[in-house]
Amino acid sequence: MSNKQVKTSVWKTTIAASMANYIDAGSIVAGAAGLSLWTAYLHMGDMKLGLLSALSSNAISAAIGALIGGYICDKYGRKLVYTYDMIFYMLGMLLIIFAQNFPMLFGGYIIVGLAVGADIPASWTTIAEGAPAKDRAKHCGTAQLAWSAGPIIVLILSVVLGKYGLLGSRIVFAHLFVIALFTWLLRRTLPESASWQAQKDKDEKLLSQGKQLEKVSAKDLLKGVNLKSIIFLLGVYLFWNLAAGTMGFFMPLIYQTVGKVSSQNANLLQAGLFGCTAIATYFIFMRLGDKISRRGIFAVSSIMAIGAWSIFLLPSSSMKPSMLLIFVIGYGLSCGFGQQPFYQLWASELFPTRYRASAQGVMFFIVRVTLGIWSFAIPTIMSKFGFQLAAACMVGFLVISAVVGITFAPNTSGKTLEKIEEERYGDSA
Repeated sequence: MSNKQVKTSVWKTTIAASMANYIDAGSIVAGAAGLSLWTAYLHMGDMKLGLLSALSSNAISAAIGALIGGYICDKYGRKLVYTYDMIFYMLGMLLIIFAQNFPMLFGGYIIVGLAVGADIPASWTTIAEGAPAKDRAKHCGTAQLAWSAGPIIVLILSVVLGKYGLLGSRIVFAHLFVIALFTWLLRRTLPESASWQAQKDKDEKLLSQGKQLEKVSAKDLLKGVNLKSIIFLLGVYLFWNLAAGTMGFFMPLIYQTVGKVSSQNANLLQAGLFGCTAIATYFIFMRLGDKISRRGIFAVSSIMAIGAWSIFLLPSSSMKPSMLLIFVIGYGLSCGFGQQPFYQLWASELFPTRYRASAQGVMFFIVRVTLGIWSFAIPTIMSKFGFQLAAACMVGFLVISAVVGITFAPNTSGKTLEKIEEERYGDSA
């Protein structure tokens, strides 16, 4: 196979795997964009709204899916998970599209969340394992582009179809069903991860020689080098995700209540935010993430995110459309080269092939469960204490994430995954 064919094959795998981010962010934002419509249609109060957010693809169901998917991914292969979980995603989408009551909508969200959660560790691992060492940030950044593209298209569709009310929201979800079908068909043609296959061949050779393989349990992930990696990555991603999860699911509603803008303008603002994210991902993370100091890039992004959220510490009475625009640009750009793309990159780099996806599944589980608890509480916090208190909490979360990331950012740029594994684990991995 020629170099050109190899590059084409690698990028085909990257793009197909990246669709996990499109359908993850797309499903979250589709719910957010039509939240007021579904709330009115199903007469949802704070309790049901909190349950829907906490147990949807934005949080706990995705957490459970990641835990299960990560384990299956390491034991039976990446391809098994990232191909067939699309079937479950499509089934969940059908429930949402045709939902006539809260149980149907709720059930659909849970199934979609389980599928999305299982897909994330499989897809992120596949991208990192297939990418050239000197272009790993570029390939991982493709998933971040998909994470931006999903919401942009969803939000634009929501604006265009807004005149159709709830039917428009159903059509938006239907488009995600079509994307999932296309993704499933494309992924069926992809090969298994070469890194996983090489590790499996190595294990089978050892077994044929009568040697026993060291089994990795949850306890092994919570000690030594693994524990340090997990604490670092959770410090970066968990706290950032509390703010990002709120933004992804509740922000259109916040624009309307705090900024006093219309539903359509709120969706346009949110589309602009994700557009800024896509721009920053391509021009900063993908182009510079393999060339200059990753710690420096991360620091700039973190400071921008803190500054953007600090705008909401001002009294609601002083909030103006121009200030919402500053938030959209500042926070949108920061997301393009900040915690999420770096977490995706580092989470794949810092663990051995044998349990790379399992480690990601465990961390994603912790992150999304925590987000689920926060998501369940935040509607009540906002309605009883005002959004200023919630904003203050999120600024605090972002400060913690920034300090951890800037202080402990690993030096992995340009190194193969095998080289990183050898440096961190020696021959024990």
